[in-house]
Amino acid sequence: MIGHRFIQFDPNASGKTRFEQLLDIFMQLLTYTSGDVAEALQWMNELDKQYQLTDDDYGMGDFIDDLRENGYIRDDNQTGQIIITAKSEQGIRKRSLEEIFGKLKRSKQGDHNTFKPGQGDDISPDLKPFQFGDMLEQIDFTESIRNAQINHGIESFTMREDDLQIRETDFKAQTSTVLMIDISHSMILYGEDRITPAKKVAMALSELITTKYPKDTLDIVVFGNDAWPVEIKDLPYLQVGPYHTNTVAGLELAMDILRRQKNPNKQIFMITDGKPTCLKIGKRYYKNSFGLDRKITNRCINLAAQCKKLKIPITTFMIASDPYLQRFVQEFTETNNGKAFFASLDKLGAFIFRDFESGKRKTVY
Repeated sequence: MIGHRFIQFDPNASGKTRFEQLLDIFMQLLTYTSGDVAEALQWMNELDKQYQLTDDDYGMGDFIDDLRENGYIRDDNQTGQIIITAKSEQGIRKRSLEEIFGKLKRSKQGDHNTFKPGQGDDISPDLKPFQFGDMLEQIDFTESIRNAQINHGIESFTMREDDLQIRETDFKAQTSTVLMIDISHSMILYGEDRITPAKKVAMALSELITTKYPKDTLDIVVFGNDAWPVEIKDLPYLQVGPYHTNTVAGLELAMDILRRQKNPNKQIFMITDGKPTCLKIGKRYYKNSFGLDRKITNRCINLAAQCKKLKIPITTFMIASDPYLQRFVQEFTETNNGKAFFASLDKLGAFIFRDFESGKRKTVY
């Protein structure tokens, strides 16, 4: 019998070329630099000095040449700068999807059961006895024949209604989602980078929906003093600005987008780390950064109630732990009959993934 054989670990034996190894680091850095190629390459050079990422056979200049040849970067003739291409933008989204959602196990079934008959998308391992009204396509004949043989013997084959087994299926509802991202100045305050995890989650969610659920719709709304929509391709370039937090403007825009969607299943995901501090009244901005302003919070609560009437649940992902903010979020959530998660930055992706999946999967009998 041959026992365990131990060999020296070789970090270069991962099956990836030197270019592919450096590309993984470069794509990560692009997220932190908001798509700034020059800054990302400067960081690469600093990392190379410290960790010897390259050698005499393959230098950083070779890596930059390969980036151009493989279509990841190009020279902008108008500005004279190096910029990333659409291939890089998609690559960043795919890597975010793998990083955040790739290692997560499929979430358990949510509490959104429906008892309407019909065929689902995914076969479930669960079985149930046949009942009048079940569709014939859902009969599991292998289990049904097995029951018939056990119940009536194998010499004279007989199958009755009691022998039939129904294979349950999971129905995935089509959903229209608006993801709201707070880009106010507080997202980088106190020495903590909160915008990068939010961007990664947005890119991962967008890649998940466009590849796995192509019939769904996803709109991205960013909000500071005002709110405006951004394209999925613009996500790597998102930056925090010198803004207050106009949650009202973000909710109003999200509701306006969802009103135009014909899909009956609609939802809002909101990622924020601070309290609402801004309101636009006419052409004037009403701002108050000191505590919770009743004039602002009441407008937020009213919009939560309007969303409830329109059957638009709001799931708030709060990256903060202040008790008075938690009380406000709790009131906001109860008014909307939605959900709230007080998520740490490293768990943000897992929370959103599980909530999104549980909202899509419903058991169909």
